[in-house]
Amino acid sequence: MILITGASSGLGAALATLYAKENEPLTLTGRNAERLQTVANALTPFSNQPIAAITANLADEQSLNSLFDSLTAIPKTVIHCAGSGYFGPIETQGVRDIQALLNNNITSTILLVRELVKRYKDQAMTVVIVMSTAALAAKAGESTYCAAKWAVRGFVESVRLELKHSPMKLIAVYPGGMDTGFWPSSGKTLDTSSFMSADEAASMLKQTLIATEHGYIADITIQRG
Repeated sequence: MILITGASSGLGAALATLYAKENEPLTLTGRNAERLQTVANALTPFSNQPIAAITANLADEQSLNSLFDSLTAIPKTVIHCAGSGYFGPIETQGVRDIQALLNNNITSTILLVRELVKRYKDQAMTVVIVMSTAALAAKAGESTYCAAKWAVRGFVESVRLELKHSPMKLIAVYPGGMDTGFWPSSGKTLDTSSFMSADEAASMLKQTLIATEHGYIADITIQRG
């Protein structure tokens, strides 16, 4: 079974479509119950395998525990796409918006990975953490967003060291700009016509996640053309 977070839109929904077409059992999760169920319903005709949609707030410990307690199988792959954006000059950023950004990107990732390690540390599981190229380079007007993504990158690389002798593997993904619903809700206005579509990014990521018996690609950067 594959667990995909942030599956109600964007990259998460695009990945869910690809895996559904290959008849992979899926569990999809996101914060918006209506959108999540819409995605799951749209995938049903493509797959003979069960597709579960479970609403969860990954930054809330109780909600996260309920998600894992409701799983009917141990995931072989977890793809963490959930997150949000918030941009603008630092002096214009509101405290509540900053805190929401940190919760949606940092807290959610830390709590998710913590729970995965607690429950499945001895399982041969692939955990994919989707970040952004904002975790690799500073960008004006994206200070708090970059700070959040840099924090997640440091967290992932540190937990990797803790899992050195575990069959669980962490894969870090750094996609460039994608033309998704992410941007209208971020507060940043820009022309995304040259950006990758979520479908393009999902296809590239899915191909790169193929591993061999003795090797896997640990860091993936997907640049837009």
